Amino acid sequence: MCQIAINIPDEVLFDTKMNREEANRFAKRAVALGYYTQRGVSIGYCAQIAGMSEEEFIKYLGQNHISIFKYDDENEFLEELENS
Repeated sequence: MCQIAINIPDEVLFDTKMNREEANRFAKRAVALGYYTQRGVSIGYCAQIAGMSEEEFIKYLGQNHISIFKYDDENEFLEELENS
């Protein structure tokens, strides 16, 4: 497991009214969201990064208006919908 540290100015914590634990949780979730949306990393790995279960991470994606369903075209989506 790789560990990465970032420096967040105290002023940012003050402005956002976050403590260190909240900022750490926010950063982990932001990184996981970025990996999922921009790099196509699996839900399982992104959930690990975010410190969440897969179910929690899927709900978190929904809260951020990100669908777990990816279709290249409308016909593919309609076909999948009919098969469900």
